[in-house]
Formats: sequence, C-alpha cells, structure tokens
Amino acid sequence: MKKGFTLIELLVVIAIIAILASIVMVAMTGAREKARDARIKGDLTQVRSLTEMLYDTDSYSYDDLCASSSSLLTSGKGDLGAQFKSLQDDITTQGATTTCWDSSTAYCVSVDLQTTGAGYYCIDSTGLATTTSTNNCSSTSINCSS
Repeated sequence: MKKGFTLIELLVVIAIIAILASIVMVAMTGAREKARDARIKGDLTQVRSLTEMLYDTDSYSYDDLCASSSSLLTSGKGDLGAQFKSLQDDITTQGATTTCWDSSTAYCVSVDLQTTGAGYYCIDSTGLATTTSTNNCSSTSINCSS
C-alpha cells in the first residue's frame, strides 16, 4: 500500500493556512501607522534635546527654532541646524505635518500623528511632551496646553 496525502487532506491544510494568514493580516492593520507615530515621537524627543542645546548656545533664547509656522529650523546655527533639518525631513517622510512656534522665552512644536484618531504629539519649552486631541500649538499660546 502506498503512503501519501489525499487531495482532500491537502485542500484542508491549504484552507487552514489561508485562514491563519488572513487572521494575521487583520491583526497587522494599523501597525504601520503606529510605527510611524512611534518614530515621530522619537524625532520630537530629539528635537526637545536639540532645542535645549540651541537655547544654551544661542544667548538663552528660543528665537529662530522655527523656520516657519510649519517647519523647524533647517539651516544656520552650525551642526544644530543640520540636525533639525534631518529631523524635519524624517517627520515629513512619515507623512506628518509640523506646527512650530517660537519666541525668545518659549517654543512649541506639534506634529499630527498617523494613527486615525490619535491626535497630535506636542512638546514645549516647559518640558511637556504629550498627546492632545487638538493642535494646541499657536502663535497666541506657545505651549501644548489649551
């Protein structure tokens, strides 16, 4: 008698593998967005450290941290400018939008997160780093609180 698998047995195994694969695919939904959000938060943690270095080396002022209301410093200030540009480029590559406001005594940087309903991640000169449902960073309120 020959040993082997019947056609029915093979089809059952293929069906089970297909069901398991579809379960894994459903479970992975949103993983990319969550990974992008984690990367954005990491970038803003580095921005916070660089901002304090800029403050210490720039006559204790946060002026010129923002190139515009939608971009971090991208040139000037020596190596710090290049590092800010690299972080800004990475945030943009993740598909996120930056909001940046500065004054001589305060700054606020907010980025929209990619996971649906996650809101914004915001850092400011008070040391606050938080997720908010709305973008609280503005020219009238240069901090993350509303």
